Formats: sequence, structure tokens, C-alpha cells
Amino acid sequence: MGYQRANRGGAVIGSLSLAVTVLAGFLLGAAHADSLDSLIERLDRLEKENRQLRQEIEALKVERTRTREPEPSPPALVSAAAEPGMIRFDPAFGYGILDPTTHQNRKQRLILDGRQDGALGPNRVHLQGAVTAIANYQTSNKTDKFGYLMRHPTASNQVGRTVSEAAIHSVQLGLTGMLGDWFTAHAVLLYDPEQSFGAGTNTAIQRNQVQVRRAYVLFGDLGRTPLFVSLGKMAVPFGLNDTVNPFSASTIRHAFGALANGVTLGYAGDGLNLSFMGIQGGAQFRAANMPVKGTAVPSRLNNFAADANYRFGLGADGMVLAGGSYLHGSAYCQDYPVVHFEPCAQNNPAFDIYGKLTFGDITLKGEFARTTKEWPGTFNPGMPEFAASKVTSFDIGARYRVEPGIGPVDFSAEFSRFIAGEKGAPWERQDQFVLGAAWYVRPSVKLFAEYIRVAGYVPLNFISGGSVKDEDGNVMPHRTHSERSARSDVFMIGTNVAF
Repeated sequence: MGYQRANRGGAVIGSLSLAVTVLAGFLLGAAHADSLDSLIERLDRLEKENRQLRQEIEALKVERTRTREPEPSPPALVSAAAEPGMIRFDPAFGYGILDPTTHQNRKQRLILDGRQDGALGPNRVHLQGAVTAIANYQTSNKTDKFGYLMRHPTASNQVGRTVSEAAIHSVQLGLTGMLGDWFTAHAVLLYDPEQSFGAGTNTAIQRNQVQVRRAYVLFGDLGRTPLFVSLGKMAVPFGLNDTVNPFSASTIRHAFGALANGVTLGYAGDGLNLSFMGIQGGAQFRAANMPVKGTAVPSRLNNFAADANYRFGLGADGMVLAGGSYLHGSAYCQDYPVVHFEPCAQNNPAFDIYGKLTFGDITLKGEFARTTKEWPGTFNPGMPEFAASKVTSFDIGARYRVEPGIGPVDFSAEFSRFIAGEKGAPWERQDQFVLGAAWYVRPSVKLFAEYIRVAGYVPLNFISGGSVKDEDGNVMPHRTHSERSARSDVFMIGTNVAF
């Protein structure tokens, strides 16, 4: 077809050339021989032919133009997903939603608030990522016993009395998809070899896996209703769990920060926030355990948590947050010897009260949590002088921000304690004191340094004994790897970069 059109166009151009030649010959002949009437007749005839040729050329141009125009897309293929800018990167939101030091169990509110203020528009997908790299130097007065909890405190990770490292602590990749005005899909992938529950060292394959840390569907629009629902794998609304430290989680976060499958119903009113979560039974991912017919099989939605807090302002620069929580099945229900994720005979509830004050550049916070019953596993029959104990944890911290003109700089101090035994027991308590400094080079790029002092060595696994063996491989019931007199010092630097 294109070949025929090209030949036809060449014929037209050739006809025009011929017409011009003929016209010139006729004019020359008319000047010498023909009469004026004959010349006029010939000119009229040539003009008529030229008009016909021009019409044919214009028709050919129109036909060629039509063949170059694209076909319109079928209506079924045109959708909002084809619009530009549907995949977004917002470093401020990415940092906040992935930050492990703040809003630990209130990430749903960050999403809902972002939707309400327009930062998260409908029919868009926000991608987030964060990498935390660290270097540290640690010392201990007891061989192989380093109580610092941002790395699993076992001999698989620390050998001798002096250790050091430069490593990736964690990598996160998340997505938040706003589907219309009401639905949001949120998921976070986590790589954390330093704190993975896998066996071996932090270079073992079992500890170098990527897991889905959080994943849920959120239904809510705070512009229309204060109620919202989230369904999936999420942080349990128990306690505050935040820290003023730039990197290290407080002891209360390690002790009571829960992650579980379930469904959460929330209310976000004028300063009042309420959350109720139905939690899957059995031993959940962390800090929640409810027996299911004497097993740890999560085959019933028989655990729950409730939280209520109120936030009110103190002028233009101040804010106070006060709240309390209840968890029906905490992790502290197992018998001796204690092994992670094993079943419990009975549940052991816990409660939490917390508060936070922000005024200008100063932030103060405090939190207290305790089980309502003794933890059976803290009684070792081989050491009957120490009775079973309730589990208690608390923290208190302060942070001060300065603005030197190169980005905000925070200075912080925090003390937290974990208590799991009777006075004098090797597993009585573990304290953590942290001095920190953080420089926000950019809103989503933080450089930090910490000094950490840990008093006590109290790993939860086999906390009161059951793992120490003699030369013949027999368990010594009157021995425990917990060490009340252990002391560790950690000097830490690192960076957290998010998008």
C-alpha cells in the first residue's frame, strides 16, 4: 500500500513538471505563430488541468496524514494507574513510617494522618526504604556475656571480653498503597541479621533472611469518621514503646513490645485515641502468648490488647500525652525451663502506663509495665531459695534539641530496667543507661553516636537455668547462664538513611 502511494505521488509530481514544460512551449509557440485567441484557449485548458492536479495532491496529503495517526486506546485499557506520578517517594514519610524509635505501635495513625492532610493522595503507591549501618566497640567483665540487646546476647555473637563490629544492623523496604478514599495496603520487608531469631552467627544463612515484618490492610478516612480498622500482621497496641535514644531501643521495648497477627479497631478523636486488638492465640512473633488447649498453636483468636491515651496541647510549643494499656496474654507465662515460643499452661496478663511531655526543644518520657501474675519459669527447682517473680520494666528519658544551622542536633539520656527475679537471684534484673547524640544531616538522614552501659546479663531464653551443662553433657539444674554482676560498656556510631 505504501509503495503504491509513493508511486502515485511520483506520478503527480511528474505531471506537474510536464505541465510546466508544456506551458513554456505553448507560450513560446504562441509568441511566434498562434493568434491571441488560441493562446488564451490553451491557457484556460492548462489552468483547468492544474486545478485538477492540485485537488489530487491535496487528497493524497490527507490520506497520508490519516495513516500516521495512532489508533485510540480502548476504553477498558484507560485507568488511573496510567496517570503520571502514581509511584511516589516522600523521604519525610518514609523515615517516619520506618523509624523504629518513634510511633512504634501507632504507624496506622501516621498513614491516616497523611491521608487526611493530603500528603498521601488516593490511588497512589508510596515506596519507602531505610538502611541502618553501625560500628561499635564493646567490653564486658564476664567472658562471652554482653547484655546489650540490640544484638542477640549469646556466645554465638560475642566471644571473649572485648568485641567490635562494623555491620549492617537492618534494612527495610516498605510500600503504602492508597486505594481510593478508604483502603490502604501497607507492608514492610525487614532484613536484620543482628536480631534475627535464626540459629548461628549473624553471617549464618538462617539469620540472613528477609521477612515480612508488618503487613496489613487499613480501612479508614479520618476526614469522614474517627473509626478505623486494620487487619493483618502488626504491632500490638500495648504501651508507648518509644525511646529518646537515636538508635538503641529501651529495655521496656525489648520486654513488652509485641508483634502479632490480628485485627485492630481504633478511634481517633479530638485528642482521645482508643485501640482494641483481637490477637491470634499461641506464641506470636514476639511478646504475646495465649495457650490454645494447652498448646502454642495459633488456631484461635483468643488473645487481646486495649490501649487508651489522651493528647492535649500546652500552647503553641507544648504537648502532653498520657495513656494506659492492657494485654491479656503476655509472653511471661512459660514454665521452667523457659524456651522461646513454647506453650503455656495459663496466660499471664500485663498492664502499662506511660506519659510524654514535649515543650519547645525539650522532650521527657516515662513508662512502666508489669505482669499481673508471677512468671512460672522464674522459679528454678534446683535453686528453691528464689521464688517465682512478676516481670516489671520501666524507663525514663529526656532529649534536648539544638539548631546550630547545619541541621537539628539532639542530645539524649535514658535509663531503663528489666526485673524478672527475686532480690539476689542471678536473673533479678538488667539495667540499661544510654547517652546519645544525633545529627539530622537531612530530614531522613541521621548520624548518631551512643554510649551504653548495661548492668546485668539476663537473656530471656533459659533465664533461670536449664541450659548450663557439665563436662558429660548433663544439665546442671542449680546453674544458670544469667549473671547479676555482669557489666558491659558499648561505644556506638552509626547512620540511619531513609527515603
